[in-house]
Amino acid sequence: MEAPIFNVKSPKGMAAVLMISTFVGLFGETALNMALTNIMDDFGVSAASAAWLTTGYLLVLAVLVPLSSYLVRWFTTRQLVVAAVVFAVIGSLLGALAPNFAVLLAGRFVQALATGIILPLMFSVVMLIFPVQKRGAVMGIVGIILTAGPALGPSIAGLIVSSLSWRYIFWIMVVVYAVVIVLALSKVDNVSNVTRPKIDLLSLITSTFGFGGVVFALATLAEQSITKPIVWVPLVVGFVLLVVFGIRQTKMDEPMIDLSVFKSPMFSLGVALMVATMFMILSVAILVPMFLKTVLGFAALTAGLCMLPGNILNIIMSPIVGTNFDKVGAKIFTRIGFTLILVSMIVFLTTISATTATWIIIVNLCVFFVGVSMTIMPAQTNAMNSLAPHKFADGSAALNTLTQIAGASGTAVAITMFTIGQQNYIEKFNNALPAEFLAHGVHSAFIVVTVVAVLGLVGSFFVKNSKQVGN
Repeated sequence: MEAPIFNVKSPKGMAAVLMISTFVGLFGETALNMALTNIMDDFGVSAASAAWLTTGYLLVLAVLVPLSSYLVRWFTTRQLVVAAVVFAVIGSLLGALAPNFAVLLAGRFVQALATGIILPLMFSVVMLIFPVQKRGAVMGIVGIILTAGPALGPSIAGLIVSSLSWRYIFWIMVVVYAVVIVLALSKVDNVSNVTRPKIDLLSLITSTFGFGGVVFALATLAEQSITKPIVWVPLVVGFVLLVVFGIRQTKMDEPMIDLSVFKSPMFSLGVALMVATMFMILSVAILVPMFLKTVLGFAALTAGLCMLPGNILNIIMSPIVGTNFDKVGAKIFTRIGFTLILVSMIVFLTTISATTATWIIIVNLCVFFVGVSMTIMPAQTNAMNSLAPHKFADGSAALNTLTQIAGASGTAVAITMFTIGQQNYIEKFNNALPAEFLAHGVHSAFIVVTVVAVLGLVGSFFVKNSKQVGN
């Protein structure tokens, strides 16, 4: 068996610290969705203001994740991990003890700061500390974290909110992060080359406002029309700045993100498949609970429980896919996965109505999440395997930035299409019952998700298994 690229004293312990921290961070990304109405009542804020608890979180991630390739060259792995977990504890404490909405929002920003550091770090580090023969299995667990964190957020939070209080979401995070700090101090070694390159101010500004502008616009699109200046202005400015950022990176000796990673066809395709999968995951994560609550009239806890079987199947399947990755390869897994996802989308399109049986939704979610388990880990592992080890940090930064944008756009597009679908149905049928036009809105949103599933399936037929890069 080949040796890992970096030998550390406890690779499993180090991976556990990174994975637990990332899981809790991604869980926090969606956990407050189930508690927004309670927070609105407690602090007397509007729905638009409360939504910033999620929007702001995504915004900080979009700004910080691209900086991760800089951070690993300026600070040791140990310094970054410990700093991230300390930030996470501080943010969680601010949330748990928040006397007003402003402090709660500040806590969310600090939490997102922690996740923005730890998320890309996890991807690049696990590729470095395990031998190539174990990467598939390890990345299978990474796949669970990437999908189960945000997907389980509403389910677990629904249970906490219904039995305790939304503040206990943060208290539980405090306890978990406190344990992780103790582990981090003894298990984390340095696996980065600290070169402290010169920080390019133009890259920093264009990246921050470029990615930030796009994510802000997409998040705002969920509530405002694209014709409103608050949406299209940051969207246009964001895209222009990203073009400037991209051109700037290609002309620098030490770029903030080395965009040459996209010269690898399998990396580019793997990122595209990851983006498609994350778009669909976040779309489903908002559309299905919305359907269960507004159309079928379920309580938040019941809606969350209906999502659990699919999530559990994803948790079971991801390590199985991971351990068989070397034998089967990304080519076969992604084709089967996207086929299952497309089948589930077609079922949603043909069955969603005001009278859809609950069992159809639950079974179909199971099919969807089995498909997800076969696409997300093989796509990301195949993408990273196509890169040389010294480009893992750049590849991780690029991949995670684009998947965060995909998540934000999935949420925004789903809500926008849901609203348009409702309005069209009401105009056509003046006497429609709420359950009917709400169901039609969900149906309209699933049309876009189905198109993305088709594109993903087509893309999977161009996947070639990457030769794993060793030392």
